[in-house]
Amino acid sequence: MTVDITPTTGSHSAILSLGVYRPERVVTNEEVCKTIDSTDEWIRTRSGIRSRRFAGPGETSVTMATSAGRKAIAASGLDAAQIDCIIMATSSHYNQTPQAATLVADALGLDSPGSFDLSAGCAGFCHGLAVAADLVRAGSSRHVLVIGVDHMSVGLDMTDRTSAFIFGDGAGAVVVGPSDTAKIGPVVWGSDGGQANAIRQEPSWMDIVNSGDYERPSLRMEGQSVFRWAAFTIGKVAKDALDASGVGVEDLDAFVPHQANQRINELIVRGLKLPETVPVADDIIETANTSAASVPLAMEKMLREGQAPAGGLALLVGFGAGLSYAGQVVRLPEAPVES
Repeated sequence: MTVDITPTTGSHSAILSLGVYRPERVVTNEEVCKTIDSTDEWIRTRSGIRSRRFAGPGETSVTMATSAGRKAIAASGLDAAQIDCIIMATSSHYNQTPQAATLVADALGLDSPGSFDLSAGCAGFCHGLAVAADLVRAGSSRHVLVIGVDHMSVGLDMTDRTSAFIFGDGAGAVVVGPSDTAKIGPVVWGSDGGQANAIRQEPSWMDIVNSGDYERPSLRMEGQSVFRWAAFTIGKVAKDALDASGVGVEDLDAFVPHQANQRINELIVRGLKLPETVPVADDIIETANTSAASVPLAMEKMLREGQAPAGGLALLVGFGAGLSYAGQVVRLPEAPVES
């Protein structure tokens, strides 16, 4: 006898709320240039970055994620016990086990949720959002906390001119829950492992173990390779995400691309033929590239400053290490009360 398995709800899904954490310490280009051969003008011209935030003593991916997650839950109006799954998108939890998500869940007082970490580099938040939306639609979870967080500063070689100025720290979280109408569109995602070496940790953990040399590992990036890949790949990803949701560029209220490089985003905007009336996230100017936290932090800034309206249609696109990418169209939540 064949029995079909039926989803328990078949609900649509939505971003119910948003919360972020930005470290207090502001690091200017001038400060970064004390350890690399560069200038404020060169950095701003090549990337758009003027400053970034670095985590302070005692701050980690777990503490930053906990702060952002607590704000997102409070903004949702839910009790912590109503969150039945937590997804932590990060590449900078520096213990192989236990996973960061379960530590954050305990800190937030969640009631025995499903919890797991997701590693997809700078595309991690959009990956996590897609998984959460599908969990809600299938009925596997009712309310999912998705956190994008990275503590990039601890893994930087501040003498490396190719990467020292690019990254910052921060966390952004959303609560995803059921909705009467579709407010999170289908994800368009993928990867190009043939270019995995373009963004990497060096040396690898196994290299360290085998050599017995406990050199501090750091992030290395082939900037030109990443720039060319993103400039010619992500525009198509953005267009495909719009098509998957049945949305035209003229319908958008905001475009929120990963804050990797302002020049890359300008190329994507031109390729999409985005109307000048559609605002484009520019959080990179003061926050730099916060990896998995980039997209939710950029959303928060647009909502907080009134650049985009709550309930408006936004195209989100994340891309980075892997090389990986993910994008979807969403309805924006209310602006957080505080950042």
